[in-house]
Amino acid sequence: METSDVIVIGAGFAGLTAARELSRSGHATIVLEAKDRIAGRTHLAERLGRNLELGGTWVHWTQPYVWAEMGRYGIKALPGPEFTKALWTLGGQRHEGSPERLMELLDGPNRLLLADSRRYFPMPWQPLDNPDVADIDGITLSEAIDRLGLPEDQRRFLRSFWTLNFNGRLDEAAYTQALRWCAVASGDWQLMFEACASFKIDGGTRRLAEAILADSSAQLRLKQRVVSVEQDAGGVLVATEAGEQYRARQVILALPLSVLNGIDVHPPLSPGKREAAARGQAGRGAKLWIKVDGRQERFVAFGPETAALNFVQAEYIDQDTTTLVCFGPDAGAVDVDDVAEAQGHLDAIVPGLKVLEVAGHDWVSDEYARSTWPMHYTGYLTRHLAELQRPEGRIRLAGSDFANGWGGFIDGAIESGFDAARQVASALTSDTRPPLRAPAPVG
Repeated sequence: METSDVIVIGAGFAGLTAARELSRSGHATIVLEAKDRIAGRTHLAERLGRNLELGGTWVHWTQPYVWAEMGRYGIKALPGPEFTKALWTLGGQRHEGSPERLMELLDGPNRLLLADSRRYFPMPWQPLDNPDVADIDGITLSEAIDRLGLPEDQRRFLRSFWTLNFNGRLDEAAYTQALRWCAVASGDWQLMFEACASFKIDGGTRRLAEAILADSSAQLRLKQRVVSVEQDAGGVLVATEAGEQYRARQVILALPLSVLNGIDVHPPLSPGKREAAARGQAGRGAKLWIKVDGRQERFVAFGPETAALNFVQAEYIDQDTTTLVCFGPDAGAVDVDDVAEAQGHLDAIVPGLKVLEVAGHDWVSDEYARSTWPMHYTGYLTRHLAELQRPEGRIRLAGSDFANGWGGFIDGAIESGFDAARQVASALTSDTRPPLRAPAPVG
């Protein structure tokens, strides 16, 4: 049995950040990760002849935590492509124009939809400070859009836009989540959209994750699937599927919300936490990379919200091929390995392109994720967030699911990791008992 001051379960950005902060403060820290790699729901991998981000990707200077981390390690941001053509589908008819025209079409509807973002979230990183939020937290984004009374074409286009942002169905999505995203972008929907998909990390998400890990003295244990966490007056006992045990004074569960109930926690987590975990998140869509034949014009395309892939953009243009990144609201409708199926999906939104290869990762079926980026259901903010942030004795949660600010982004994960580390360090400082020691060998 290994012992330490802290055990961090999960080596995504929240877990790595918390482990770094605690270990650099002198607290013995062990990180247990079920997978054979770090970085959680981000995953830079070699596919289609280049390094592609299969999960979370984008960063922005309006996101203070990730931007500061990049500055700490001298990592720059890379701007995304400048598009020259936009395609969109309205009323069953395909349209073509400039990217500026596409933004004009979205501008008025989004201004109406998000007009109250700063009213309800005047202090965006303190989302529960305004009690009036409870009045709207039961409204779905679908209802909020339909209440605007927009012309049908505008209504459908706005729904497709937000289906992309949520990576899921709008009849399950929280209107408050859309308002929060806009609020942390200073109430400017175009700045919000820029933050969502304009700048990448030079060297990829893996580079930043590895930099945080290298700046830590925490011990990383890969392929350590945790099956139980048991706390008592003396500390916390963590057991893995392989039968290994770890003892610590504090534990951070840095895991996606949707997988929390897969660990046997004793005493059990509160009913509120377990209820939130059982419901999970609304981000249950697909991200698919498609390589097509030929050097294509740099385009961006929106399809209907119900399409298997409702958004496509030309990300990498080479001499003889073009690599597209695509999103759809239902992971079950997209096989990330099926070229023929991808051809059909692409034909429905951008006809005339020949699919050569595809690549992706099904995060919804991934037993260590069960969701894509964290997007909340109705009621999550006022019913569950404070409870999920509340410690359970010696156990705390961390992750982008539980962030106050940019929830759903790398920035939110880092924010939450800092918060958990600060709380744990305070608890360790006030704990006057001597550090845990490994038991003497038997026999």
